[in-house]
Amino acid sequence: MAGNKPHKSSDPKEAGRFAYEGLERLLHERSRLGILSSLAAHPEGVIFNDLKLLCSLTDGNLSRQIQILEEAGFVEVIKSVHKNRPRTLCRLTTVGRRKFVDYLSELERVVHDAAQAQDESTRGHAISKHLRPT
Repeated sequence: MAGNKPHKSSDPKEAGRFAYEGLERLLHERSRLGILSSLAAHPEGVIFNDLKLLCSLTDGNLSRQIQILEEAGFVEVIKSVHKNRPRTLCRLTTVGRRKFVDYLSELERVVHDAAQAQDESTRGHAISKHLRPT
């Protein structure tokens, strides 16, 4: 890659620029991300079996992921009886909703940075192509 030098930054504002500390590991897992997205879309909560279908998870996997989110205070589980059958409702807590929105904001930053870098890279590539002697 002639002409392309590695980026060196001595600007202290750049330190940790791409660390994305707001991508909380607890939320950055496919199953839990799906659960939280489903619950965020349904503020009144989602019945366990419906959540299982929405997220394409098994009973055991959904139970485990809900347990992790509940222990972290992100999700509340409300057990009741409906038409003589047990029913489990899952919903985001206030803390869970705030943390999820914060997580999404950080994820938007990742997407923005990646798109901007891609645009700059593509623009630079197109310019260098036009500057090459033929």
